[in-house]
Amino acid sequence: MEFISSSEDSGRFWVPELSGTDATALLDQFFDSPNVGFAIYDDHLRYAYLNEALARMHGMPVAAHIGRTVYDILGEAGPTVATAVREVLSTGQAVSNLEVIAKFPARAETGYWVGNCFPIEDASGRVTQVGGMIVELVGCRKLEGRLTERVLRTEAFLEASISLMSTLDEKQLAPAIADFVGKVVRNDFASIALYDRSIHRLHVYALGSPLPQELTGSGTVVPVTEPPYGPTFLHGEARFHNRDQMAASDSQFLRQLLNAGIQSVCFLPLIGRKKGMLGTLNLGRKAADGFDPQDAAFLTQVAAQVALALDNAAVYREIEELTDKLNKEKLYLQEEVRSNHNFEDLIGESPALQRVLGQLHTVAPSDATVLVLGETGTGKELIARAIHRLSSRKDANFIKLNCAAIPTGLLESELFGHEKGAFTGAISQKIGRLELADKGTLFLDEVGEIPLELQPKLLRVLQDQEFERLGSTRTIKVNIRLIAATNRDLAKSVSKHEFRSDLFYRLHVFPLRLPPLRERGKDIPLLVRYFVQKFAKRMNKQIETIPAEAMHALQSWAWPGNVRELENFIERSVILSPGPMLSVPLAELRAEHESPLPNATLETLEREHILRVLRETGGVIAGLHGAAARLGMKRTTLQSRMQKLGITRGEYQN
Repeated sequence: MEFISSSEDSGRFWVPELSGTDATALLDQFFDSPNVGFAIYDDHLRYAYLNEALARMHGMPVAAHIGRTVYDILGEAGPTVATAVREVLSTGQAVSNLEVIAKFPARAETGYWVGNCFPIEDASGRVTQVGGMIVELVGCRKLEGRLTERVLRTEAFLEASISLMSTLDEKQLAPAIADFVGKVVRNDFASIALYDRSIHRLHVYALGSPLPQELTGSGTVVPVTEPPYGPTFLHGEARFHNRDQMAASDSQFLRQLLNAGIQSVCFLPLIGRKKGMLGTLNLGRKAADGFDPQDAAFLTQVAAQVALALDNAAVYREIEELTDKLNKEKLYLQEEVRSNHNFEDLIGESPALQRVLGQLHTVAPSDATVLVLGETGTGKELIARAIHRLSSRKDANFIKLNCAAIPTGLLESELFGHEKGAFTGAISQKIGRLELADKGTLFLDEVGEIPLELQPKLLRVLQDQEFERLGSTRTIKVNIRLIAATNRDLAKSVSKHEFRSDLFYRLHVFPLRLPPLRERGKDIPLLVRYFVQKFAKRMNKQIETIPAEAMHALQSWAWPGNVRELENFIERSVILSPGPMLSVPLAELRAEHESPLPNATLETLEREHILRVLRETGGVIAGLHGAAARLGMKRTTLQSRMQKLGITRGEYQN
């Protein structure tokens, strides 16, 4: 009978029961090599057989092994061998190239072994035992040292990588890369060459090298084809140069390094995830065999970490730039809001305001014409802008035209535009607001002030979406959404024949009535706190408290000028506040509804009366419902009186 039979196809062995001196002698004869150990393990991880060579490796006699487990014999190496044996028993497949570096319990010095484990079948074909072929690499201290060095190097690599990846500021990146490279790769010279796409050249920077700057190439700008960086940068391949290659090189830089004592160098490609080739990582050592090409894989990983750090820093810089840009845009928009709207947002929780916001969200997605109604200072333009932002036209223009702020003779030109020579003073063609609002939104504020003779032309635009410029016969088609606003009662104006009924019905598709502030009593404390914070920040003041009696008085006041009046009053209060408590000039509120002083001059009374009317009309002077009409005088007469009385715009309109 054959002692061992095998199948080359399956890699399995069949072994009869091992008993008697003949079988043992045969095994010893078969595996009679001083550094080749052989063992058979049963399914309980116990030694069923081993040869003298393996026993010597373990440092104890053969007899001391039989019946004991790998844990008993191998100590710290036991789990590694046990795992391999169990895998063979469970899968029936061999385990190859098993590496063990350990000190056995009966052996003081560390040893290095490699081995294979293979299945052994019984007569029925079932795997019941595992054979192990173990080879001790005698005299492998150098190999062991290299393995230990690699383990330590890997640990240092991971630790240093964490530190490098956490560095996102480009100003701190170069020292961080130098620290990383110094910790994971022994070097006497290190630099980095980074590609500048704008000039198609490489910028060279030293990484904490002890060599003089002129020898590191730091600060120089070289072509991408310049050796020794060029070949690595252009082809993306690591390049290694020993002393002889450096001496024979055409590169003056390599010869300078050689003269400075650097006898081996390597150039590693830096490959980014998005932008591809970023540059090269350049290392040098004074040792002649400082860089082993067998370590190319590790050095490539070092370069990959440097490239990743460069990528991360670039992304971080882009994010910072975008954030800075957005912040600047935000500040710009806030300034625009301050200058155009007087208050920055609709603030409040009152049922009256919430009803308006619910209607706003309902109508905004449609293209329906909206008529925003409300007293002066309630935020009609802000509502119009909100409708535009929530509509499908949000990416197009929002064009505003205050119909009361433009003289009647110029309103038609502002709205429709004009051709050169259309009237005296028309020295060039002018694009009207309707054309500017094409595919967007046109907001007509104080629409009730449009003269009767101009109303049919606006009606045509609403009906047919077309018009002609002044002085032109060419019809221009537009696609606009109209939002109109007024503080007038347009229905009453229609009954008085001051406003066309057909235009009114066209504008009155979706009326949106804004509640006056006196109907939003719950919102006044919120608005007061908001305006206090806003103006205190702008004036660099620290206002922390608002007196309860002051807040009560503010809530009790009717605020005929609504939110605009409240905002201006709080701004004045912040100006008058010397400390952390808001100083509210409550006397001003009382004075507005008290009788004038008996000794007031006629001129003073006239001035106060004109100011009150101007405030009530929102600063509108001309027109049927302007201040001049209410005062029963011509526009020019009112302007003359205002100039004489020293009335400035800031007193009645902010």
